[in-house]
Amino acid sequence: MDVRDAVTVVFLVAGLAFMLVGVLGIVRLPDAYHRLHASSKCTTLGLMGLLVGAAVHIGTSGAVVKAVLTMVFALVATPVGSHVLAKSAHAAGMPQWDRTLSDELAEDRERGFPAG
Repeated sequence: MDVRDAVTVVFLVAGLAFMLVGVLGIVRLPDAYHRLHASSKCTTLGLMGLLVGAAVHIGTSGAVVKAVLTMVFALVATPVGSHVLAKSAHAAGMPQWDRTLSDELAEDRERGFPAG
């Protein structure tokens, strides 16, 4: 096994580990907001590890460019999508976990700040 193969394995295992932790979070966390947080983290970090591992293994400039473009898209799209989903869930009245300490969005709305 050469260095490139070892680096590939490290990144693939790291990506899979983040995905596994995210799946465990989705299954174990108490409400949709917590689950959404876990799923967005595992998607972003797990995908990064898998893409870097694939790019190192393939080793062509085309593969690296595609991996980088996919990572940039994921870094932008995943947090935005998660935020939109969470805000929509909040607007629809989805209940929060009973031990949630604060609801700043509801507090802002009570003070008259705009929802957008």
